[in-house]
Amino acid sequence: MENRKRPFAAVSSPDDSFKTPEKKVSVVRVSDSDYMQWGVEEMCRYLRREGLGEWIDTFKAQKITGVGLRDLRDADLEKIGVKCLGDRLRILNSLRKLWQIETEPSKVFNDPIHGHVALHPLLIKIIDTPQFQRLRNIKQLGGTYFVFPGASHNRFEHSLGVGYLAGRLVKALNERQPELLISRRDILCVQIAGLCHDLGHGPFSHMFDGVFIPKARPGITWKVLNSVAQMLNENSMFMLLFFLSVCIFFCIRYYRSSPQWPYKGRQKDKSFLYEIVANKRNGIDVDKWDYFARDCYHLGINNNFDYSRFLNFARVCEVDGQKHICTRDKEVGNLYDMFHTRNCLHRRAYQHKVCNIIENMITEAFLKADTHLQFEGKDGKMFTLSTAIDDMVAYTKLTGVYEECFSVIVMDYGMKEKNPINNVRFYCKNDVTKAIQIRKNQVSKFLPEHFVEQLIRVYCKKTDDNTLEAAKKHFVQWCMDRNFSKPQDGDIIAPELTPLKPSWSNNDNDSEEGASTEANCVNLNGKKTAKTKLF
Repeated sequence: MENRKRPFAAVSSPDDSFKTPEKKVSVVRVSDSDYMQWGVEEMCRYLRREGLGEWIDTFKAQKITGVGLRDLRDADLEKIGVKCLGDRLRILNSLRKLWQIETEPSKVFNDPIHGHVALHPLLIKIIDTPQFQRLRNIKQLGGTYFVFPGASHNRFEHSLGVGYLAGRLVKALNERQPELLISRRDILCVQIAGLCHDLGHGPFSHMFDGVFIPKARPGITWKVLNSVAQMLNENSMFMLLFFLSVCIFFCIRYYRSSPQWPYKGRQKDKSFLYEIVANKRNGIDVDKWDYFARDCYHLGINNNFDYSRFLNFARVCEVDGQKHICTRDKEVGNLYDMFHTRNCLHRRAYQHKVCNIIENMITEAFLKADTHLQFEGKDGKMFTLSTAIDDMVAYTKLTGVYEECFSVIVMDYGMKEKNPINNVRFYCKNDVTKAIQIRKNQVSKFLPEHFVEQLIRVYCKKTDDNTLEAAKKHFVQWCMDRNFSKPQDGDIIAPELTPLKPSWSNNDNDSEEGASTEANCVNLNGKKTAKTKLF
């Protein structure tokens, strides 16, 4: 029976058979999301968990706590004794994990273009403001909706998309190049910039600032960004974010007096952040990525540009002493497709002749209604449709729910006569740190020779046959006097005029001298009366 003793009796002694097992005490540590509250010991425990225990004594000696983590830089680590670059990068990479921790759950939007879009709680607070909610009633494409019935989307969803893409690009750079030291604050600031870049748009978008305001108030210079800045001043939450150094709008680019580095938002080592939302250097930015994809989707036009490839290949390289976003050399063709898509959208939709006619009609209606429409502003003062831009309380209430002339339209790749790709820098697989330039003749012979052309349209209010016939002939003569190319149907419109110009004679040569121009003669009722196309 002795071999049937209980296991406990076999291993215990009279002294400990009745001893209560000691309770294991777990150390309650501060959550990683609250790292700003860490003392030296909590900081050292985090280093141990990250496999950086050899630097605990160094951090203890310097009494580094959670408060100083955001300001810890590569040079600081080297100064306190972390001499090896690899060790410094390991430490900085671990610290950046803390900056990415979300203290609150993100809100998810189901977007038809980008799928499920998760946005930080801070961004949600901005979205919930009256200034941002107003964008739900501002048509993204203005009068284009009256021609393309699917183009009913608004500035609201476009702004959400730009904020989301801004975050994706800056996060991709952060993951690919931890040495850039992109902080959580940097990421949020760029997202806020994308979210708020269109806050200042008026009814029917560009028709309001580009057509109506210049006619209603010809003596002033006013742009959409003017109203964005004013809205920041009017909303207390925006101002709070600004003073907390969170809401630095890269798309607006606040200036400082220093000639070396003119922007207040970030120092020169973060210059690449200014190229994400509104890239003034070459026009490749997330604003275009979203409206290309979104507008093509709603217009029923194919989008040839794939922004996800750019995200996969984007890197920051130094160019002439500044850091710029570059991409792989093999992506040069994809970027030419991007600017070709932009040109196609303008030609086929944004500058569609009937869309322009409708927006001219709406502008005339706005001008006639201007003095009759009243909007209450700050302190109860009343403003008209055109003067509401002087008061953001009144302006916030503006939404899109409500003889002969020439129209000159410039079609280009975004930089007038210049090729924007010449301002893009690329890197090769063999050396990802060296930025290079790729000229057009190194890419393809099928690329455009010119990057700008002019469209000239004549709108006639009178639609009787005699007036239209006279307008057509005068238009052909006008083109002839200015050395433009011959209209496509010029021989039919004015056969007595077209043979008089030697360069207008019909031949088998497709190339012609003169400006590259498209011209249309149409009436304001939207009915096509004569179309002349010049190349």
